Amino acid sequence: MRTRNTDKQELVKQKSIELIVKHGFEGFTMNKLSKACDISVATLYIYYKDKDDLIIKIAQEEGERMGEAMLINFDPEMHFEEGLRVQWENRYKYMMDNISIGPFFDQLRSSTYNETFLEAFKTNFVHNIEKFMKNAHDRGEINRMIPEVYWSIAFSPLYSLVRFHSEGQSFGGRPFKISDEVVWKAFDLVVKALKN
Repeated sequence: MRTRNTDKQELVKQKSIELIVKHGFEGFTMNKLSKACDISVATLYIYYKDKDDLIIKIAQEEGERMGEAMLINFDPEMHFEEGLRVQWENRYKYMMDNISIGPFFDQLRSSTYNETFLEAFKTNFVHNIEKFMKNAHDRGEINRMIPEVYWSIAFSPLYSLVRFHSEGQSFGGRPFKISDEVVWKAFDLVVKALKN
């Protein structure tokens, strides 16, 4: 029996994400993936049972990886603005270091793989964020709100800026390139909105 090669597995994951972003789930095939990786289709089946198994495992692994990255230097006991800043720093760094991941996650969210993807976040990450929000509310730093409203206000601006950057343009085709200055101006506006 052939053994698994971790470098090959990483290549398979990377190319899978790129192909899914480019072609969607419908246009993504094991044959296209084997050509992109310059390996045989049979080699793919050493790592994964089938296309669904591959997508599910990548969704779980990448969801867990992002969840862990978002908690670097984060403590739910932090004061609101400080904790939110750490969250933005972590998300911004993660998305810029993994520029295809945002569009890949968008594909997952609008597919039958959404539940599997979301399961990866239901562990340590969600617990820490819920505790952070409760602490901020209890200290009077923010008003009580449902998590969906909080997330929409707190992180959608950052994700939109990164999306504009990855597409190279904003509304009407105007060229756009993200900068730290733009990110932190948006952050200041988000903090103001959440503190009112």
